[in-house]
Amino acid sequence: MKKLVLWIKETRPQFLTLSIVLTFFGTAIAWYYGPISIGYALLAGLGLMLTHGSVNAINDYFDYKSGIDLNVKRTPFSGGSGLVPEGKLPLKQALWVGVVTSLAALIIGIFFVIVSGWKLIPLLVIAALCLVLYTPVILKTRWPEWSPGLGLGILPIIGFYFIQTGEYSWIVLIASIASGILVHNLLLLNEFPDVEADRKGDRKTTPVVFGMETAGRFYRTMTVLVYVWIAGCAAATLITGVVVMPVYCLISFLALPFAIKAMRGSKEYKDMSKLVPALGSNVMFILITEVLMGAGYILEKIFPIS
Repeated sequence: MKKLVLWIKETRPQFLTLSIVLTFFGTAIAWYYGPISIGYALLAGLGLMLTHGSVNAINDYFDYKSGIDLNVKRTPFSGGSGLVPEGKLPLKQALWVGVVTSLAALIIGIFFVIVSGWKLIPLLVIAALCLVLYTPVILKTRWPEWSPGLGLGILPIIGFYFIQTGEYSWIVLIASIASGILVHNLLLLNEFPDVEADRKGDRKTTPVVFGMETAGRFYRTMTVLVYVWIAGCAAATLITGVVVMPVYCLISFLALPFAIKAMRGSKEYKDMSKLVPALGSNVMFILITEVLMGAGYILEKIFPIS
């Protein structure tokens, strides 16, 4: 039982809340456009959580192999699980956690290819490449944060829609961009405490390549862009009469106080006592915004105004 608990901790379950809110957002969009299967939604959500947990475990494996885990300033929001460097979990078991969870997610993916159509395959392949190659390959290239933004922000939303409808939609793609930026920003700010360790490990994260000041400005710009994108999509809905994103999604602006705290904290990257709370505010901003965007679709379905 103790070993099982450690295996679960290795997936960093506290961070899998993101997969839950992405499941909610993607399913809410699918429900707006037609009937859905709750069973399919729950199974797909499980698959996303398994994939997310797999990436966390594989990331820990490569971080320890490269020596990064021995140099990071671990915080509640960054620096890995700490189980391997603390000697609580053998390195090989961390890898096996990643392999087993990814295989379980693959089985779920194959099921949905069978029931929803072969056109799901390209999406699954792209998502898998983004997530599996992120730590060993993509982090060695400049601006690697695009990968989780795409693989864990945009593609899941499109995928949740596809498994319910059996088709893709340009409108859903446009709506998913905000989610992609949010996940991109989650990774970006979480890299700030790890910049020295990442530099020693030859990673090319934005803070390492462009410096903390530039990375902070980039983070703040992208945060503002989230709200610009949501407002623009809502405005396009009002102007064209086509629901690009429901006007109700403007309730996501309620998360703005958390965004402001995170943006302010990104300027204080030299002071960990101010940076760590900013990381927490960033997490809350991202999760709440995803949930409120999903709620916007539900409200539009029940009380249409567009």
